[in-house]
Amino acid sequence: MKLDMHCHVKEGSVDSRVSLDEYITKLKEHGFDGMLITDHDTYKGYRHWKNTMKGKMHEDFVVLKGIEYDTCDAGHIICIMPQGVKMRLLEIRGMPVSMLIDFVHKNGGILGPAHPCGEKYMSFTNTKKYFRSPEIIKRFDFVEAFNACEPVASNEGARKLALKYKKPGIGGSDSHKLNCVSKGYTILPERVTCETELISLIRKKVPIEAGGTLYDKTTKDRIGKASSLLAYSFWFYNKGGELLKRRKRKKKGEVENPMDPIDPMEIEYLREHQL
Repeated sequence: MKLDMHCHVKEGSVDSRVSLDEYITKLKEHGFDGMLITDHDTYKGYRHWKNTMKGKMHEDFVVLKGIEYDTCDAGHIICIMPQGVKMRLLEIRGMPVSMLIDFVHKNGGILGPAHPCGEKYMSFTNTKKYFRSPEIIKRFDFVEAFNACEPVASNEGARKLALKYKKPGIGGSDSHKLNCVSKGYTILPERVTCETELISLIRKKVPIEAGGTLYDKTTKDRIGKASSLLAYSFWFYNKGGELLKRRKRKKKGEVENPMDPIDPMEIEYLREHQL
């Protein structure tokens, strides 16, 4: 089964120019069977699929719910929760990575670093957390081993990281523009129809293929060395947001059950599978 496991759609990511319909249409044209929506700190893109598209179009295509979470100390982390579980706390960015790992695992999910050898502050191995606690990578469930928007050296570093720690390697396009869609892929040895099945496969460490072709029109490619300003801008954005939203995260964690099923049919699914 061929999936794009790093997707940003304009219904969920403010920096994406690709509608979910456009995204799916192009992926299908290139032989993909499904996608994992990984918008930044939100499930809005997936909600758009569930509330306005599911059952009405692209019924032969699997759309799965994920999120690309902005930690305060370890860059971007891709999180995948079981079917029927929506984690509202994951929509409030800025948790430390150790807390995020505990939170996701406690509620049945898996997670791994996106583009782990990429830009400073945004990528796990280029954060202070990695240098201070390099062994924390053992607690991740997978590594993004191929990202179409990263350079060769970044992807090679990610691949070596996955091999060193014996983690499944996933791949995705990280598309924000239509001409990047379908450039990164993950091939699973069997078909999945929901997040729970995907989580099960990754936990079993089944053979997974990740690869694709590089997208050479990223912002970094266009502006060259000036792109370092983006990394520093992200640091200020993330640190500021972490401080502003710390109280909100605490309140959400205290008053809201994170295991909040999306609808009655999914409640029944969770009961049947004892999740």
